[in-house]
Amino acid sequence: MIRLNLTATPEWLDLAPDLRLLVGPLTTALMVSARADLAVETLHEGATQEEMALAMAKSVARRAVLDWEGVGDDAGNIIPVSPEGIDALLEIWPVFEAFQTQYVARGLLLDAEKNVSALLPSGPSAGATGIAPPVKRAARTAPQE
Repeated sequence: MIRLNLTATPEWLDLAPDLRLLVGPLTTALMVSARADLAVETLHEGATQEEMALAMAKSVARRAVLDWEGVGDDAGNIIPVSPEGIDALLEIWPVFEAFQTQYVARGLLLDAEKNVSALLPSGPSAGATGIAPPVKRAARTAPQE
């Protein structure tokens, strides 16, 4: 069952000790916009899966991250959210992985739910009802010589 969050309120994601991001809901509009991002659209033709994943994650984050806590410059001064800051933050491997798992993957899991296979006619799903009509077999005829 898909549980809908009809409030569409932002939520905090704890990505690492003392690091959290306030993100808006992962909507269809956000994902479509992220896919159309120039940085994603202009990836070179031979881009690896990893390069595509990073470009897409940065694109999604630039649209989704509304605020953050625990992000500072080299001197330790708190910095405001910016596209450049988001891109730099996602270059940190554990942060990228946490963002992918806690935010992006939730949308992908919902997408994958629609691609499940039908129940098997044997085993624990034996109670499944078939929807296809029975096959009518043609009468066998004697072999032609």
